[in-house]
Amino acid sequence: MKRLLSILFALTLLPSAALAQDEMPKDWLHSGVNIREVAVYGNRPMKEIGIQQTKLDSIVLKENIALSMADILTFNTSIFVKSYGRATLSTVSFRGTSPSHTQVTWNGMRINNPMLGMTDFSMIPSYFIDDASLLHGTSSVNETGGGLGGAIKMSTAPAENRGFGLQYIQGIGSFKTFDEFLRLTYGDDHWQVSTRAVLSTSANDYKYRNHDKKENIYDENMNIVDQYYPVERNRSGSFRDLHILQEVYYNTGRGDKLGLNAWFLSSNRELPMLTTDYSNEASFDNRQREETFRGILSWEHLRSSWKMAVRAGYIHTWMAYDYKRDVGNGTMAHMTRSRSKVNTIYAQAEGEYYIGKRWLITANIAAHQHFVESRDKNIILQQGGNGIVGYRKARIELSGSASVKWKPVDGVGISAVVREEMYGDEFSPIIPALFVDGVISKRGNVVAKASVSRNYRFPTLNDLYFLPGGNPDLRKESGWTYDAGLSFAVGGSGIYSLSGSATWFDSYIHDWILWLPTTKGFFSPKNIKDVHAYGVEVQANLDVALSKEWLLKLNGTYSWTPSINEGEPISAADQSVGKQLPYVPKHSSSITGRLSWRSWSLLYKWCYYSERFTMSSNDISLTGKLPEYFMNNITLEKGFSMRWADLTLKGTINNLFNEEYLSVLSHPMPGINFEIFIGITPKW
Repeated sequence: MKRLLSILFALTLLPSAALAQDEMPKDWLHSGVNIREVAVYGNRPMKEIGIQQTKLDSIVLKENIALSMADILTFNTSIFVKSYGRATLSTVSFRGTSPSHTQVTWNGMRINNPMLGMTDFSMIPSYFIDDASLLHGTSSVNETGGGLGGAIKMSTAPAENRGFGLQYIQGIGSFKTFDEFLRLTYGDDHWQVSTRAVLSTSANDYKYRNHDKKENIYDENMNIVDQYYPVERNRSGSFRDLHILQEVYYNTGRGDKLGLNAWFLSSNRELPMLTTDYSNEASFDNRQREETFRGILSWEHLRSSWKMAVRAGYIHTWMAYDYKRDVGNGTMAHMTRSRSKVNTIYAQAEGEYYIGKRWLITANIAAHQHFVESRDKNIILQQGGNGIVGYRKARIELSGSASVKWKPVDGVGISAVVREEMYGDEFSPIIPALFVDGVISKRGNVVAKASVSRNYRFPTLNDLYFLPGGNPDLRKESGWTYDAGLSFAVGGSGIYSLSGSATWFDSYIHDWILWLPTTKGFFSPKNIKDVHAYGVEVQANLDVALSKEWLLKLNGTYSWTPSINEGEPISAADQSVGKQLPYVPKHSSSITGRLSWRSWSLLYKWCYYSERFTMSSNDISLTGKLPEYFMNNITLEKGFSMRWADLTLKGTINNLFNEEYLSVLSHPMPGINFEIFIGITPKW
């Protein structure tokens, strides 16, 4: 660790004179220091009428190849990212809802797992995403149904390069971590071709203080004189993740665009031991493997007043969970051999038509056909091949919408959306949404927004069919959501830009699905809760040119999110009514600051989550609660411009103040750790 720290500072403090720093431009207008344009809301896009969204900056997405989308969302939004540890399952709680209440799309195709209904953001490298935005609450109805908390849109885009291009980045970090990134590109007037690959491997054996165990200190008479919490290493936590993304785009130059996106991932991860586990890590193997392919073909046809697009896609996911133990003679025997396969066929068509400058009509229809097989091979073998464990099901999911957007006068917009969903052979009632916004003050570009929508989420395939425990009689969840807020944007002569927004939301969700223990020894889902989630979301962005060569960028978010169970008690012992939902912090916040000077850049990231209860009763006598924590990361980067290539050196310190924290009960998180990156982009 000391050697790595020395290398980190040696690289980041390397004198710039050694690589022809005098060749760097002195004029700040030509050295890449640009202030983001201030949006003029009188001419804002009609498609965004009344929408509450958070757009993630492309610089944020490409800041670090070692980051997943889970890391990006943690430090750049106010939604809660629930992580089971480094390189393990990471899900989001959007506006106090569960992970399955957040819909996730990639290039228009929904990628939520149809078995679980949620998305693992640790499996999405941020370097593969060129554009990402969060649609809060009612705004998700414009994109898809089922987003009772919201939706997250992710997409790729052409590199817009001419000729051949290459970029290679090598990262070396704590815990024997290695990250490699390679991108090859080619572009001309019509074609844009890109190949990206990311390989991440790590022993992931970080140290942590185990507050779930106590060691005794004895005197010479074997009397206990003191106790302490031992420092242990993360056991059984290694991982190897490979991602390859192939993109091909063709622009005819006459209004037609064709695209191919193909993304393959292969992951082999050990599942770390719990802090309460006293076993010897050599006596068992606890491992999860995944192979996933996602492919999309797209066609866009553009004209001056209308647009149409067609997409077709396919997803294949194979997942394996193996748990083996030493049976006593050195032989490892399978306890669990879980296998699941998901095949999804996707098709979508959409159109937009402008009627003058006042009206926009849109229509969209999408279909996802799922074929799912889930089973435990080990139990089937034990029962002579006749055991029924798991399920094999197919389900069609259709979603269609139409919207009318109208600007009766300059500065005022009204949008009405109607959506219909079908899962299997069951239709949802009509899903309506209404959006209104208007410019209150042109001087500060102050805009007031309000919206209301109804929404539904159908049970997942595991909810309905998992054996044992699935409940085919489950009702779909439903809810009403109300949003109201203000936004503003000001700027001054290219010197600074300041923008921000504040939003109040109020959401009522009925028939919330929860898995509960049964008298037969397994869990089963039931519609048992009515949840009231409400609160405030605030965000602000500031860009300032401090001088001709200095640029400061600040971004901040804050969220206050009570999420209360207001259902009826399911038994006399039920103490959950009126309590905050488990693993939902009431307060969350994040701040990022970037200070740039010439080819130097200093980045600071901070996030905060308030305490989280681990039980629905908020009882802390059994498992306690997870305390609040603050996280601090810092990065120093230096760029070198040479005649034959551009070079970058970057050093990152994560968990700067060595915070001891947990995101999930009994799953340890790493303390202070380091990583250095060396990047090269040849000039052909």
